[in-house]
Amino acid sequence: MKLTHALFAVLIAAVGFTVQAAPPPQAGALKGEVLEVQNVEGYTYLRLKTAEGETWAAVPTANVKKGAQVTLVNPALMQNFESKTLKKTFDKIVFAQLAGPGAMPGAPQGAAHPVPATAAEPTVKVAKATGTGAKTVAEVVTGKAALKDKAVVVRGQVVKVNAGIMGKNWIHLRDGTGAAADGTNDILVTTKDAAAVGEVVTAKGTVRTDVTVGPGYVYAVLVEDAALRK
Repeated sequence: MKLTHALFAVLIAAVGFTVQAAPPPQAGALKGEVLEVQNVEGYTYLRLKTAEGETWAAVPTANVKKGAQVTLVNPALMQNFESKTLKKTFDKIVFAQLAGPGAMPGAPQGAAHPVPATAAEPTVKVAKATGTGAKTVAEVVTGKAALKDKAVVVRGQVVKVNAGIMGKNWIHLRDGTGAAADGTNDILVTTKDAAAVGEVVTAKGTVRTDVTVGPGYVYAVLVEDAALRK
């Protein structure tokens, strides 16, 4: 099934973590040497030499040079992906975010207008929720297997909102725990409650793992049907 950039952007922007990923040297990351760079509006396409062989990848627009060593986080593997801009169909391509120098801090995957490379990612520090089921963001992400189908309470700052997708609002929370390099600093929450970027909220919902959202889209962990308290 071929998907355009627009459809891919909607799905990936809505959900931050994908487990249908190219085989990485470490969980949630793909490393390699840049063999070729092609820039188009909103994206930088990279042909990489990795330990597993060559692969194409696409990241939000970034300043990357041929020969550079890069690390990509939150990789999502797409098959038979058609880029109308490049007039090319990729048998396999990895959509991800660039970590380290050249990265666009805070730019959502598939963003049409990524944050400039000079922007500094804001520091988030939010106190952990209290009471039964209270967890930090990192505790939910790293402990997803043990927490599967259990109720949790997570307090964090809203860093991204995609409203009204599939009848829900898709909200990313961070509390200062975890690391951007392996994606443990961000948890996705689905809710019918409204929230704005920058607000600190407490979300109470159920941990779900390996969640399928449409054919071929499986997400590692999220907190589902959460009630938000501000």
